[in-house]
Amino acid sequence: MQLVTLYLSTALIFLGLDAIMLKNVMRPLFETRIADLLLDDLRLAPAAVFYLFYVAGVVWFVSWPAYRDGSAWGALMNGALIGAMAYGTYEFTNYATLKAWAPKMVAVDLIWGTLLTGGAAALGVLITQAIFRNPA
Repeated sequence: MQLVTLYLSTALIFLGLDAIMLKNVMRPLFETRIADLLLDDLRLAPAAVFYLFYVAGVVWFVSWPAYRDGSAWGALMNGALIGAMAYGTYEFTNYATLKAWAPKMVAVDLIWGTLLTGGAAALGVLITQAIFRNPA
């Protein structure tokens, strides 16, 4: 049950914060450079696939080991590393291959992905620890 709670709490935090960021910061930023490439409405199925699997990967490789070790700090640090790798892969690949991609887009999204992934992982661990009082 702890694993399910860890996944759900991490996913809710990740999705909630990312939705706010995407709407208020990332979309306006991307509109300044690649407006003609953006859809009016998000394609929900591919987004759902990404979020479900990304959060599952974070939980499996970062949060669950950190929870078992009783280390929200470990979840924060390792989550940040995974976030930097994942978001960096997307951003640096786009910057390397797309002429309209800008360094500001890379920096903002890379920093966001690093903070978001680390923060969601750590908060998921803390919430699960608070609910179950003891690591699995």
